Formats: sequence, C-alpha cells, structure tokens
Amino acid sequence: MMMKETVSIDEFDGKKFKIRFVEEDDNRKAVLTHYLHNYHNGVKKHYEKEAIEYLEQIVEYKNETEELNLVSDVALQQLLFEVEDVPFPTPENYTFKFIDLFAGIGGFRIALQNLGGKCVFTSEWDENAKKTYRANFGETPFGDITKESTKSFIPNDFNVLCGGFPCQPFSHAGLKKGFEDTRGTLFFDVADIINRRIENKNPIDVIFLENVKGLKNHDKGNTLKTIIKTLNNLGYEVKSEILNSKNFGLPQNRERLFIVAWLKNKDKTFNFPLGIDNEENILYKKDDLIKIKPTKVGDILIKNPDNKYTISDKLFAGHLRRRKEHKEKGNGFGFSSFDKNAPYTSTISARYYKDGSEILIEQKDNNPRKLTPREAANLQGYPKGFVIPVSDTQAYRQFGNSVSVPVIQTVFNEIKKQLL
Repeated sequence: MMMKETVSIDEFDGKKFKIRFVEEDDNRKAVLTHYLHNYHNGVKKHYEKEAIEYLEQIVEYKNETEELNLVSDVALQQLLFEVEDVPFPTPENYTFKFIDLFAGIGGFRIALQNLGGKCVFTSEWDENAKKTYRANFGETPFGDITKESTKSFIPNDFNVLCGGFPCQPFSHAGLKKGFEDTRGTLFFDVADIINRRIENKNPIDVIFLENVKGLKNHDKGNTLKTIIKTLNNLGYEVKSEILNSKNFGLPQNRERLFIVAWLKNKDKTFNFPLGIDNEENILYKKDDLIKIKPTKVGDILIKNPDNKYTISDKLFAGHLRRRKEHKEKGNGFGFSSFDKNAPYTSTISARYYKDGSEILIEQKDNNPRKLTPREAANLQGYPKGFVIPVSDTQAYRQFGNSVSVPVIQTVFNEIKKQLL
C-alpha cells in the first residue's frame, strides 16, 4: 500500500491534534512507548487500554485531516519500529525486570540492560532529560512520580526498583512511623511504591538507590538513618557504601553513596564490590563479566576537539585571579586543570556548563579547554553510541547529574549473583 506520510509518536506534538485530558500531566507518549516496548510480553496489558486509545487517535487524526487510508496494523508496525530501532534496545533474552525512577538520561538502564534486565517503567520530570532518554531507548519516561496519575501506571510485575533519588531534608526523623516519617520528600514516594507492593503481597526483591556522598552525614546522619529504618520496617535488609568512580575504570574522582536493600526472608547476603585502587590492587573478586582496569584522563579525550571549547583569555584570567585570591586566603578553591596523563579528574557536576572550572584540560601553547559533551559522557562511562540530542549546556547538566555507568553495573552484578 502506498503511503504519503508515516505515522509518528510525535504526532502528539502536532498543533492540529488537540485532545482534552482530565489529568494535568499528559503521559500519552510515555504510555504509548511503554506499551510498544512491552508489546511482546505480558507487561503490555498494563498499558494497553490507554495506548490503544491513543494509537486510534493518531490514526483517526491522519485519516480525517490527510484523507489517508491507513491500516491500524501498518501504523502499529511503524510505531514498533520507532521504539525498537534505537541505540540501546531491550535485551532479547532478559532474565529480570526493573523500574527506573528519577531516571535522568538512563545510566541505571544501560547498566542493568547490560546484565540482562528489562525496564518496564521509567519516570523522569526533566523535559530535556526525557529527550535524551527517548533518543537512546525509544521510550518517553513518565513524569512526576509524586502524582498518582504517574504511579498508577507502574506495573506489578518487576523484580528491582532502582533510581538516583534527590537528597531532601526530612521534616523530622522520629523513626516511629515507618515510611510516614519521610513524607514531603521524594524518598517517601520510593517507600510508597515499595509499600504498595507489600500490601498486594508481592514485594519487590531488590531496592538499588544512589545519592550524593553528603547523604551519609546529612542532618547529622538522621536522614540516612531514617531511610534505612524505613526500609527495615518494610521488611528489608539494608547495606550502604560510599564508592568512588575512579576505582571502577573511570578517570574521575567521584564519590557517591549507594544503598542496596533485599527482602529479609530471602536468606541472602550481599557485599559491595569496592573496585580497584590506583596501583591496580584488586579490591573485589573479578569475574568474567565485569573487568576493571586503571585508566587515565587521556583515555576519555577525543581527537581534535572544536576550538570553541578552549576558554577565552578573559575567562582564563578570571580563573587565575580567583585561584590566587583563594590561595592568599589559605583555602584550596579555584579551577582545576589536568593533562592527559593524570590518573583522574575532579568530579563533574551539573554546573559544569557555567565555566568548566572543576575540570579543564591543559593544551600546549594555548589556554586550557572544557571537556566536550562527548568527553563528559566518556567520563561517566557511557558507551560510544550514546546519542546526545540536546545543547551543550543541557548535556553538561545531564552528565553532571548522572550516575557513573560502570559503578552501577559492577555493583548490580554482585546484587544479581547473590540476590536474584
């Protein structure tokens, strides 16, 4: 059949296509892409009613406006191709299912897919991060996880909940009411999702969370104590550990806190892998799947970066002046520069787009330069084929906020062996 125009999920953005929805948030793209990604397994039933409704609306819109005689099966095949022909598709022979909360650009997803996992639900509120996620996985994340309209789409059939939830102060740390103590924070919504599964007598096997190092001592340690106590009260054994990306095959000094929780009645154990140190001393037992080797800054740099990443004379003079002022005051603040032989950089942050001061790359006979977005991706362990569809500013924010993929993968490899 000849077709003048293809059907696209992005028809939801067309100005001619207007539909009123009762909910404030429009999850149509998320529902449809999640449905299509689960089209060949039982999870699709969870999204099917709304997804079919939206699919019919796309086809109906095309028929009425363009006078095209589209067959729904043809449209469906086009849309399946759109979500399946992506850089990082779901593994064909997956062995477990997980949900990806506070998903960012998909660092958890890449790591867990590499280990045989299938993602059945994703949530992320930032629109630019959603764009990057969609470009790489063919799936639009659902929005605000605090809303019931989002939580209602979480399926019951998954083994692992993972996510890098934001660190927020709790109103109190009474440790008396279980997850009620965490109301007003995004961890409450994590606990709420866990509790709902428990109430349905189908508890989640493993909880895998990441946060900033400062969570350990946040509010004099009460925040972490409340999180652990909450998970304990929900029936989980819990371990937490601060791990450094530089010990997991990345040239970046990046410390993050990881929390792993597993059901008490499973009679399982878990120990964090600690990676390797700079002298290649093994700090955890290697296996055939995860191999870590020492790296240096030059390993993540690209050849012939655009000159636009070289900082201007004015900006460099400002960096030098501020470094001198800080030194005179007796503190160590100021920009940080590295050559290609340095063992690692400092931590890349979401503010890197402003002036690059935390990581500048030294250049012979020239001012230092910022990392390119691709180098920022490399520094966080994203694979070469990872698509960066956003501006440099947004890319720096996204990689600065991201997890380090090899750390997630190494830790979850131990979780998978011992817990699942």
